[in-house]
Amino acid sequence: MIENKKLWDSVLVEIELSISKANFSMWFKDTSVVKQEGGIVHLSVPSVFVKDWLNNKFHKSILKSLRGFADYVRGIEYVVSKETPAKRGEVGGFAANQAVNELPLQDFYINKEDNLNPRYTFDSFIVGPFNDLAYAASQAIIKTPAVYNPLFIYGNTGHGKTHLIQAIGNRIKTTGGGKKVYYLTSDRFAQEYINSLNNGKVNLFKEQYRKYDLLIIDDIQFFASKQKIQEEFFHLFNNLHDNNKQIVFSSDKHPNFIQGLEERVRSRFNAGMIVEIPAPDIESRIQILKKKSLVFNLALTIETIEYLASSIEGNIRELEGVLNSILCQTQLKNKELNLNEIKNLIKNSIKPKKMISVKEIIKIIADFYNLEEDIIYKKTRKKEVVKPRQIIMYILREDFNISYPSIGEKLGGRDHTTVIHSCEKIKNDIKTDLILNKEINQIRAMI
Repeated sequence: MIENKKLWDSVLVEIELSISKANFSMWFKDTSVVKQEGGIVHLSVPSVFVKDWLNNKFHKSILKSLRGFADYVRGIEYVVSKETPAKRGEVGGFAANQAVNELPLQDFYINKEDNLNPRYTFDSFIVGPFNDLAYAASQAIIKTPAVYNPLFIYGNTGHGKTHLIQAIGNRIKTTGGGKKVYYLTSDRFAQEYINSLNNGKVNLFKEQYRKYDLLIIDDIQFFASKQKIQEEFFHLFNNLHDNNKQIVFSSDKHPNFIQGLEERVRSRFNAGMIVEIPAPDIESRIQILKKKSLVFNLALTIETIEYLASSIEGNIRELEGVLNSILCQTQLKNKELNLNEIKNLIKNSIKPKKMISVKEIIKIIADFYNLEEDIIYKKTRKKEVVKPRQIIMYILREDFNISYPSIGEKLGGRDHTTVIHSCEKIKNDIKTDLILNKEINQIRAMI
């Protein structure tokens, strides 16, 4: 049996990587394993409120993680350790008569044969303008395997990459007519390879991965600078690709920008379909908040949702963290929060926006493209002017939420339909134009 502290420390490390810092600090602070008995882990928590929250919101994740380190675990008993005996009727410092919460063993575990999380499905995946290309590519390889091979999805943390690539695996697993699917992280691939070397079982390692019809590797950027791992991966990739087996990768950046990646590996990535999942745009954030608020059982007005969407410009996990905070306060106060209360609650979660005028933005972008500021306003269709002007319109709309008519008025009295067309063009172009995407990121950093 694994020692209590060692077991819980291992679980905490895994959980911390999967949720926001705010959630981790709020719900897992002052928790510990105090006893293991008969397959039941006794988990000490600081209050009844935390006990109820962990039991309702994190129980499956905690139990899954516990069993990942100790497969003899079959349930968890939550015990409150810091409230007074008078309030709890404690015995020996812990709450008496706590119900043991056991998980039906067949329902929620990640399948050890394929490592897929059954919660990551397309039914729970929210599609919006920010990820519609990645979603379309995923549907294409489900319909016609290896049409894009490999499929390489990249973007910053919290943008939904893992959800999407596991949803692909879960869909093919259920509709693929017995096709063998396997998901793992690059770290796990590297560790399994090292273990096979140490145990003299390299051939068995190679045979294992060559049997899959769909191989999904998450966080591929961690292969960088690991030459021996990249060499083994290169040969595996060629074998799967040559046999028309589908390969799916995720990374935090485009393969061309992964330092320490061998050129031959990089070229294999570039031979397939590479698609970014950027941060969700405001329309997508609204949809995400609407759907997540239903999951959280929060009755938020459209005014509140639009305020949150315009104020929290980060990733999906940050949006979930804000909803967690609202739900926590809602339960503590036993009432729905009004908009002013929510504004006060999340004020520290909102990144301050730098005050900048439209004229300053136009000047920054004109200077970036080595243009005189005045020419941006003129009615010229020179290519070297049209592109920067369209980028200005796109930035003003996406980053500052200025209306289409106002943008047109500020840029020489142009019609709002021209502005709409320009914004849509840039929005579509950045999905496939790596150089344009990089330029816009640089401009945003300057602004």
